[in-house]
Formats: sequence, C-alpha cells, structure tokens
Amino acid sequence: MWCDDMSSYLEMSKEELEALKKDLEKKYEEMKALGLQLDMSRGKPSTAQLNISMDMFDVLNSKSDMHAENGLDCRNYGGLDGIPEAKKLMADVLDTTPDHVIIFGNASLTIMYDTVSRAYSHGLLGNTPWCKLDKVKFLCPVPGYDRHFAITEHFGIEMIPVPMKEDGPDMDMIEKLVSTDEAIKGIWCVPKYANPTGISYSDEVVKRFANLKPAAKDFRLFWDNAYVMHHLYEDKHDEILDILSECEKAGNPNMVFEFTSTSKVSFPGGGISVMASSIANLDEARKQMNIQIISHDKINQLRHVRYFKDAEGLKKKMMQHAAEMRPKFEATLEILDRELSDAGIGKWTNPNGGYFISFDALSGCAKAIVQKCKEAGVTLTGAGATFPYKNDPEDSNIRIAPSYPTAEQMAQATEIFVLCTKLVSIDKILADK
Repeated sequence: MWCDDMSSYLEMSKEELEALKKDLEKKYEEMKALGLQLDMSRGKPSTAQLNISMDMFDVLNSKSDMHAENGLDCRNYGGLDGIPEAKKLMADVLDTTPDHVIIFGNASLTIMYDTVSRAYSHGLLGNTPWCKLDKVKFLCPVPGYDRHFAITEHFGIEMIPVPMKEDGPDMDMIEKLVSTDEAIKGIWCVPKYANPTGISYSDEVVKRFANLKPAAKDFRLFWDNAYVMHHLYEDKHDEILDILSECEKAGNPNMVFEFTSTSKVSFPGGGISVMASSIANLDEARKQMNIQIISHDKINQLRHVRYFKDAEGLKKKMMQHAAEMRPKFEATLEILDRELSDAGIGKWTNPNGGYFISFDALSGCAKAIVQKCKEAGVTLTGAGATFPYKNDPEDSNIRIAPSYPTAEQMAQATEIFVLCTKLVSIDKILADK
C-alpha cells in the first residue's frame, strides 16, 4: 500500500521555498555536527534478532543422537538432497510436498546463482545451453533486489525492467514479452513482501504467471519466496497462492524454481535453504549436484528440525522477530507520515511484512538525497541499486532498511532522511521554476 498525498511544496512560491530552505539548512548543519553513524543500507537482522534463536545451539551436544529419521548418520557423507525431516519442514513452509524440495546450505542466493550457472553452461531439460545462444534475456520487476540483478549481469544476460504495480509486476507487459521473444529465459520474482516494495502478488497475478505461454521452452520463473514467513503483525498477514501447484494445474510444472531459507529466521550465517520445483527439474539438479558436492551440512539441518520441530513452531518464532521489527517500521512510517504526507515530494510503501520500505522521491533527486544523508552520518542503499545495471531512469527510488538499527536510531535516521529529502526537493523545485 502506497502512502501518497502530493500537494504543498509544489504550490509554494519561490520566496516561501527559499525561506524554508534557509531554516532547513540550519537544522541540517546541526545534525551533521552530531557525528552520527547510522546504517540502514541492507536488510540485516539486528543483534536482538540473532539472539532470539541462540538456544538452538543447545539442542545438539556430544551426547545427542545424530541420526535422521531414516537412520542416516548426519555426521557422515550421504543425503545429497537433505534429511527427510528437514525436507518436510521446509516443504510445509512453502505449502508443497517433500518430494518437491531439495535442502541446501545456508544461502538461497547460492542456489539461485548455481541454477542460472547450470542453465548457462548445460541447459535445462535438454534445451540448448544459454552460453551457446546469441542472446539471453531476463525480465526484472523494478524496483527489485540488487543481488538478483547482479547474478544475471555477471553472466552477461540482458535485463529488461518491468514496472511493479500494487498487486505485483505488470502482467500485460510480461505476457506480451514472454510469448513473443524466445530469447527471454526467465524472470526474477519476490512474490511476498517484495524487496524493496513490500508488495505481495495477488491471486490473479500468481495465476497469470502460472498460465504464461512462453516462446522459450526453457523459460523459468525464479520465484524467490524469501519473506514467506516474515509478517510484521499477528493479525495482518499477506498470503499468496502456491506457485508450484498453480503451474501444475496450468500444465507448466517445470516452469518454476522456488527458493527460500531460514537466513532471517535462525542465522544468516548458519541457516538452511531450499529449492522447490518439479520432479523433473529436481532430478536434473541432483545429477549435477552429485558432481559438485556429496552432501550439505546435515547436522545443521538436524539442529533446525529439532529446534523448530515443525512449520508451526517456526512461525511462532517469527512472531518474536516481528516484535523486534515492528517498532522500527512504525517509527520510520510515523515520521514519514508526519513530515512528508502533505509535502508532495515523495511517496512510500506501508508493508505488512518483509524487511524494507520503498521510497520514491521527486524525479532526479534520489542520488542527491542518498549523498546528503551520507554526509550527515546516515548510510542508505545506493540510489539506483533497485534497478538493473544500477540505472534508475527516474533517479527517484530509495530503499529503506529498518531492521538493523534500534527503533530509536531508526527514528533519528528517518528525521535526517526527511530533512535531506526536503532540502534536495526544494532545490529541484526551485531549479524547475
């Protein structure tokens, strides 16, 4: 949901703007003199969040039974695609079945990179390897996740921006492009509490994705369901349809690779990750994985299962994370609403979950706002990072990450952000006048 009330600054006279600017510059110099160092550049869990699951380390010790439920000794080799109880846990999280998942190491980003790499070097299900094609293209909903774009850029894949709407990406544009251009091999999607907008895909959008008729037989949805459990409120949950079953119903069972992890549930440096897909896609992945690795960390998988026990246990733990995150989001949004809702110089999202708030400044202002914030001791994600090639054609989108600082620090950082937004916007309006 966007908070947007465009009016007042754009209607002020030149004299009024110049007088306001003078007052704001005085406040800005006072803020700079504080020598602050506040970082809201990335969606990192705070120390308090990391402490939530510290007792996970107590569930296994030297006297513990280290055998999975199928008898596999988790200390040894074997179990390429994960222990059965870990597959069941993560399948339940994704509303699918264990035969549709493979458990990996701590980083879903690694799975995504490897999946693109395998398609590039060896092809998907007998199709031509992408490296042997004259052109390979990917669709990229924007604003989006910079690390997704970094993967496709690394492989020299041409990225095509697709605008985000309030219920997901522009499906009219996607359907047209995918059905007419065989070079388009995939699309990056964060379907729930999207990075950075916090938007969740509507049922209609998910069904339209599942029913795509791509010109390329090896077109794939790269469905990064990173925030599937990351609600901010107990009584307000966005829910999305299961893409795997929707693709099966539509006769496109092989069209999707779905990813998630416990990186922001247990520990970013010590979680477990999962890829869910069709049996055919997973069989092919296992053949290639068998050359790459004998097994991932099964002791860690066992630790996670014995700690969380089931998907419900995991979801309950997520409410503790929500209790840590919610005051930070609310502090940020309260200040944005109070200071900018009538100013007409920005709009922003008000998500029910995830890790980010997306802010759109006046066109041509984002880089200047980010730089001005940096000079006052507030580090933001670089302007343009939410677009392929770091090129935001409007130079307007800024990603705000409230998770790592305290609520008090977020309030202070947001006050500075607002101040910088006002100053840069006034300069822009005066220049246009």
